Amino acid sequence: MGGAPEKITAYISTGKYHQHNPGVKDGLDGLGDALQALAEAGMPMIYEKNHMILGEGSFVLAVSEGRFMNNHVAFYDLFRIENGKIVEHWDTIETIPQKSAWKNSNGKF
Repeated sequence: MGGAPEKITAYISTGKYHQHNPGVKDGLDGLGDALQALAEAGMPMIYEKNHMILGEGSFVLAVSEGRFMNNHVAFYDLFRIENGKIVEHWDTIETIPQKSAWKNSNGKF
């Protein structure tokens, strides 16, 4: 997992972590396995820029840009927080086309 993976338990619950991405198992081990498999395949998930972070109640939405499956993408991650740690995660990833293919000049962000 790049960065400082030993710090992940400061942010994600070790007792309860529900993953709503059908390609990733629940729990920290499931998350670690998925990220490791991507890295070993030469396709690490890389977050390059956070565009917006919104929170209300126990939910936080992060809107970011980066690389996934060697494509330029937008990441939308929704987290549910309990006792100061992430206990639930939903996500969607959308490829950002080359500017020459855009139908308008609004951009993704």
